[in-house]
Amino acid sequence: MGNAIFYTLTVLIWGSTWLAIKFQLGDVDPMVSVVWRFTLAAAILMAWCRARRLNMRFSGRDHLFMALQGATLFGVNYWLFYAAEQHLTSGLAAVIFSTILVMNMVNGTLFLGAPFDMKVAAGALLGLSGIALVFRPELTGFHLGDDSLVGMLLCFAATFLASLGNIISARNQQRGLPVIQTNAWGMAYGAVLMLAAALLSGRQFAFVGSPAYIIALVYLAVFGSIVAFGCYLTLVGRIGADRAAYATLLFPIVALGISTVWEGYQWTPEAAIGVSLILGGKLLMLKKTCFRHRTVDAGRGTKPRTGPGLRAARPAALAGHTETGCVCRAPLPYSFSGGMD
Repeated sequence: MGNAIFYTLTVLIWGSTWLAIKFQLGDVDPMVSVVWRFTLAAAILMAWCRARRLNMRFSGRDHLFMALQGATLFGVNYWLFYAAEQHLTSGLAAVIFSTILVMNMVNGTLFLGAPFDMKVAAGALLGLSGIALVFRPELTGFHLGDDSLVGMLLCFAATFLASLGNIISARNQQRGLPVIQTNAWGMAYGAVLMLAAALLSGRQFAFVGSPAYIIALVYLAVFGSIVAFGCYLTLVGRIGADRAAYATLLFPIVALGISTVWEGYQWTPEAAIGVSLILGGKLLMLKKTCFRHRTVDAGRGTKPRTGPGLRAARPAALAGHTETGCVCRAPLPYSFSGGMD
């Protein structure tokens, strides 16, 4: 499946999950709903892996990193986001979460040795400016108080953990761990961690048998968790955590489109300009010479460099390359043996 399809599915699904989440709010504590969500998602993925006879045996070290991925991407970050949104508007939380773009670039450089791409940075700046315009009313109406400060700190902490989860997933894929099995174990570990946190915090466990709640739960587990995370984390491995994270700026566009139809959202000039900047930033990110063109000269037959601390990658590392150019940055044709090992 091509990168464009993975990207489109990720944006469309995560841009629409807010509607499903609205049907879960009410009688069931939000954190308990998250426990049900990832428990169901992990169970379905485990059953799928067993039915397909996929390898589910990994070393203790691999399980450690899968647990870390689960804790940061399917567990603690969700806990902190729900806590943060008790003190912040969803618009401000979306603006803060969009900083994952910058965090992924910095963390990718620090932990994986990924090059810091100035075009990606420029595209991210355009995108962040656009998201700020889209949520300008929330930003201008924000007043820094004790509760708001706590909410901001929680939201930044949640975003940072999500970024670490992206980097850990990239590390796991570099070590040859498959996305499906890794997500299955990671979601299982995340669900257990969320269950423990909910019990320790005294949350009341309940389950609503209404069609709306059950349909929303199944949608969030199957599409919002299994499909979307599968597509997104595959993109992290293929095009890098920085470019993959740009999808977070496109979610609000889908959400606003749905809100326009379902809730009568009124577009403003600032929102329209903001969306244009977001799309412009994405186009700037895509205008990148394929890494293969810098490492393999067809005329001279130049080979990718190797040396101490480097190992050759599989041929699939050049996925996304086309004869007419590169639709997005291909992964490095080698990986560092150090870093997050």
